[in-house]
Amino acid sequence: MTASLYVHIPFCVANNGGGVCDYCDFFSVAVDTKKDTALLDSFIEILLNDIEEQIAFFNVDYIPTVYIGGGTPSALGAKRIERLLSGLQKLSHFRKAPFEMSNEKSNEITIEANPESADEPFLQACVSGGVNRISMGVQSFHEPSRQAVRRAGGRDLLEQRLALAADYFPGGLSADLITGLPFQTVSVLAQDIERLLAFRPAHVSLYSLTVDPETALGRKVSRLGAVKLSLPEGDEADSLWLAGRELLEKAGLIQYEVSNFSLPDKTCVHNQRYWRMENWLGAGPAASGTIIDDEAGIGRRFTYPRDVNAYLAAAAPRIHSAAVEEISRAGLIRESLLMGFRCRGGPDPELFKRRFGKSIEDCIPQTIERWRGRNFFEHGGLPPSREGLLFLNAFLRDAFNELD
Repeated sequence: MTASLYVHIPFCVANNGGGVCDYCDFFSVAVDTKKDTALLDSFIEILLNDIEEQIAFFNVDYIPTVYIGGGTPSALGAKRIERLLSGLQKLSHFRKAPFEMSNEKSNEITIEANPESADEPFLQACVSGGVNRISMGVQSFHEPSRQAVRRAGGRDLLEQRLALAADYFPGGLSADLITGLPFQTVSVLAQDIERLLAFRPAHVSLYSLTVDPETALGRKVSRLGAVKLSLPEGDEADSLWLAGRELLEKAGLIQYEVSNFSLPDKTCVHNQRYWRMENWLGAGPAASGTIIDDEAGIGRRFTYPRDVNAYLAAAAPRIHSAAVEEISRAGLIRESLLMGFRCRGGPDPELFKRRFGKSIEDCIPQTIERWRGRNFFEHGGLPPSREGLLFLNAFLRDAFNELD
């Protein structure tokens, strides 16, 4: 079986008085990299064991893509990243040498990094270990915006580390930006994008800030209100994202998914496997993996608890400690539409018909007819248009109502 691999590193370096960034809703705990060495070292070994156990449990013989995310993988430092990558390379279950980096068809291996911890030794360890794509968490260069959400690192360090990453990963640099941050205006965003483009990124993710009520920022908004925190809202927030899209497209980056833009042939292959609902393993606390039975049109999802200590203490094979969700045929149809229509290419019609025995048009004919009249689709097919993507949620609501 072929399956991609997602590795969750649930650690961030304590910053600005401790804790993770105020807006973050990913599972992550703050650590002191000088004091918590035993914890971090043992985590890497257990993580590698978990990955090997899952490869055997699911009978995986090929891993086309690896994505190491978090948290902040770069918080582990060069030596632990080197240990993780070398451990992956040595796994005997990789029968097709997925970590061979010697030709143009090399498998995609991505690692996330925050600039404040992505120093030169870390970048060297990544390249030596086979990483060929790095995703840098920029978010904004604007100091008032960064400080308002307790984002670590200043603009000067950010630019220094981006320059290093661009040198180590020519053609493989990706970066995240967020619109809707405090004190952000169209002018501020334009300056952010201009600065970022100077480092020649091949890929940019442009996210609109979502305020989760369970985050530190969400609690501040509940207590003080968005206006007092200088958070753009409503039409102003929407205008910021649209302005960002225009600027990225003018720079030659193509929007290939709702929030993702890339140069030609520089899309994120790993994320495309998510959007196609193809198999992936998830290792680490809070990680989730999904295994699809194409012949039956059903699947299973395995999700680890959001608890580092529970993960470390779990008996082998650790996958037995994960919560298991059975994905029914109806549920998989919904997820396939939800994920597939996020992409400019739309869901893969051949894959959809092979899994479910009927076409997308057969599943939601009324929705397709209604939204074709609203110019949701590109002419002559089902891929959503550039403007259609702005109404994706409304389209999906209609599609799900019809399925029900």
